[in-house]
Amino acid sequence: FNRKRSDFAKVALGAEDLVSWEYSSRPVALVKRLKKEGFENIALEQADKAVDYKKVKVNRKTAVILGNEVGGVSKLLLKLADIIAEISLKGKKESLNVSVAAGISLFAFFE
Repeated sequence: FNRKRSDFAKVALGAEDLVSWEYSSRPVALVKRLKKEGFENIALEQADKAVDYKKVKVNRKTAVILGNEVGGVSKLLLKLADIIAEISLKGKKESLNVSVAAGISLFAFFE
């Protein structure tokens, strides 16, 4: 948890020390553990049950679940999420780059 990584330090310029993060090769187990620890889990994904990301209000410990560039967030993780938030787009593109979507949503969730 929050293990120092030189590849993060190179691009994050110190921000990696300010934001808690965790990588897991078993995301379902991680989300289940976070739920038990009292975290609200917000998945950022396009889905039928998604709400506009601007309507999401964070009031407690929160984990944000981001998917990969191609497959997005798995259906199982979406079922485990407390909230599914979506950034709606206008135009012909259906999705944003995950890093851009993360920046937009994190700013809105935690401002």
